[in-house]
Amino acid sequence: MTVEQLQKMIAQAKKENDVCILAHSYQNREICEIADIVGDSFKLSVEAQKVQNSKIVMCGVHFMAETAKLLSPEKTVVIASDEAGCPMAEQFTPEEVLAFKAEHPDYKVVSYINTTAALKCVTDVCVTSSSAVEIVGKLPDKNILFIPDKNLGAFVKSAYPEKNIVCWNGGCPVHGAMTAADVKKIREKYPEAKFLVHPECPPEVCENADYIGSTAGIIAYARKSDAEQFIIGTEISITEQLSYEMPTKQFFNLSKRLICSDMKTTTLVDVYNAVCGKGGLEITFDEDTAAKARHCIDEMIRLGG
Repeated sequence: MTVEQLQKMIAQAKKENDVCILAHSYQNREICEIADIVGDSFKLSVEAQKVQNSKIVMCGVHFMAETAKLLSPEKTVVIASDEAGCPMAEQFTPEEVLAFKAEHPDYKVVSYINTTAALKCVTDVCVTSSSAVEIVGKLPDKNILFIPDKNLGAFVKSAYPEKNIVCWNGGCPVHGAMTAADVKKIREKYPEAKFLVHPECPPEVCENADYIGSTAGIIAYARKSDAEQFIIGTEISITEQLSYEMPTKQFFNLSKRLICSDMKTTTLVDVYNAVCGKGGLEITFDEDTAAKARHCIDEMIRLGG
């Protein structure tokens, strides 16, 4: 069977089973092509609330499916691949956060959306890479614990030196592995290219960028820019996506190591099985967890617009 044939089967199965497919931008192209909504974490969070279908199939990682379920508790939410986790989301425990809050009661806990539902239960407000700076700026609190990504936290901290932002030693193992040497090597090869980077990369990588922002922000910058060459400092799927969308421009990966194996776990067959009710994992919560975890997401959407 060809990719196109399987995609047509998925399209038909979506109609028959009243399914909406959400896909993160880091998914393989053949999956993004058949998704109803494609975007970064913030877009998927907002759009999940608007879905009219009775079932959502998430093509992404666990915390994204959890977020969709928290925002649409009345819907059946299934993650297409049960193996698609996120190492960053599980780096800290709720107990560690509660211990910190007990010692520092005047601190507001801000969590990156790349966290488990259990961590969201002890979080005051959630943020995404596209909304973190804006949301933290709107908080009246001076003292903030920012988890789990220390690099995104450092990016936010640089925007508000007047705030006391504490960051723990966590982060994305893929973006966090990038180095200044990677930047030097690629910029020497393409000196005229604009360098667009995700804030999950280390500060020494971001400080050399022409633009620092979320996946959606990187895509928007490339679309609007008159430049002809771009170095993309995020998961390599974005380089591919931009190359297809704008073939007259050239896009280069910051590093071939920028591959999220968890995002690549999901296959088109996984999506088909999930849409048909024969595969994937349904996300469920008890009422107490759902109420506590949703609070910080509602705050994110309220403050992030």
